[in-house]
Amino acid sequence: MSDSQTHHPSSQPPQNDAVSIPIEIISDHEMALIDAVSIPIEIISDHEMALIDAAFSAVSRLKQNSVRSISLLSKRKLTGCSTQNDVVGDIEEGGRKKKIVNESFLYSFRRRRGLSVTDLTSTEWCEKQMEFVLHLGRPEKTNAMKAGSARHAALEEEVIKRVKVEAKSKEDIWALKLINFIVGANQLVFDGLTRELPVIGFTEGIWITGVIDEIRMPLTETDKVATLVDTKTRVRATLPSEPQRRNGRFQLMCYKHLWDTLAAGKFPYGQFFDFFSLNPNSELSTDIKNSTAKTGFPAETLSDVVIYYKNACCMLPQSNSQLLLRYENQVDQTLIGEDQFEHDSDWFETQIKTCLEFWMGNRSPHYAQKEERWKCNFCKFESVCERASNDEDKIDS
Repeated sequence: MSDSQTHHPSSQPPQNDAVSIPIEIISDHEMALIDAVSIPIEIISDHEMALIDAAFSAVSRLKQNSVRSISLLSKRKLTGCSTQNDVVGDIEEGGRKKKIVNESFLYSFRRRRGLSVTDLTSTEWCEKQMEFVLHLGRPEKTNAMKAGSARHAALEEEVIKRVKVEAKSKEDIWALKLINFIVGANQLVFDGLTRELPVIGFTEGIWITGVIDEIRMPLTETDKVATLVDTKTRVRATLPSEPQRRNGRFQLMCYKHLWDTLAAGKFPYGQFFDFFSLNPNSELSTDIKNSTAKTGFPAETLSDVVIYYKNACCMLPQSNSQLLLRYENQVDQTLIGEDQFEHDSDWFETQIKTCLEFWMGNRSPHYAQKEERWKCNFCKFESVCERASNDEDKIDS
C-alpha cells in the first residue's frame, strides 16, 4: 500500500498579507485530512477541538448583556422549538421591564459552524455535562485522553504522511478539507483502506461534521461496500460498560449517516456556501493551489475544488450495515475485543432527534439516567452540578 499524505493548516501565525480567520470557522473539530496520492494536508483534530470549543464559549459569554449562573440556566423551562431565541423572563431597567432572551445552544455556540459528531456523542452521554462544557469550557485532557490521541495519530501515520500548509482564508481551509476527503476516497478505492477521513453532511436542517477513524473496502469483492471502523483505547484491559459501548455505536452510526448521505449525492452545495459564508469564486492562495496540483486535482478557486468533491462522492459505495468498534489496551496496543453490530436506523433517528431537542432549545437538558449516575463520579463538573451532588441518586459503576 502506498502511503498517502495529509495537509494541515500551519499553526504558525499568518504573515501581514494573510487574512485573519474567525475562530468559529477554524474550530470545525479536528478534521485530519487525507491524501491518497502523495500530498498531505492538515486540519484540526476531533480531540484538539476541545480547546477551540472552550475559546468559542468564552467569546460567546463575553457578548452576553448579563451574567447568569449555570444553576439558573439549568432551571429554565422552555416550551416549543426554536433554533434561535426563547424569552425566559424580564428585568427592570430604567423603570421599564425588559425581556431577557435565552438563545438556544445551537444558536449561541454553533450557529456559524454547525455541530460535530463529538457534540452529538457528548450530548448522548450526558446533556447536563454538555451544557457545562458549553458555558464553562472543556476540562483539561487527562493522561488517558492524551494517550488515546497519540494512538490515533500513530494509526494515521501508518497510511498518511502529514505536511503543513498555510491557509490564508476560510476558503483555503475548506478547500483543504474537501481535497483531503477526495484523496482519502481515492486511497480507499485503490488501496482498500483509509484513515482519519473528514466528512460533512446536512440532516434535520443542521450541518454536521466528523472525522471517521478508519474505512475498509475489500478490493477482491465484486460488490464493494465500505466498512466503517472506530478504535477506542482503554486504560484497563477490559471491555467498557454498556453505556460506553452504546455511545460508541451512536458515533459510528453518525459516521454512517454522513457517509451514506454523501454517497447518495445529497449534499446541498448552495446551502453549504451560504451557511459557512464562503465565496465559491474566491481565488485560493498560491500555497493551496500548489498543494492541490500535487494531489492531481489542480484548482484555482473553491468552486473548482467542489467540482472534484462532487465527482469523488459519486464514486463512493454505500457503507456496510455492519459497523465495527475495536477496543485496544493503551499500554501495549493489544486488542481487548471487538464489537461488531448492525446499524439500527430507527434507534439512530430517535437518538439524533433527542440530541437536537437539546441543541435547538426545545427543552431543558436531561441529567444522566438514574441507573447511569456512576458517570457523575468521573465528571469534572460534579461539584457544580446540583443533581450530581445528590449522593442518594448515585449508582456505582
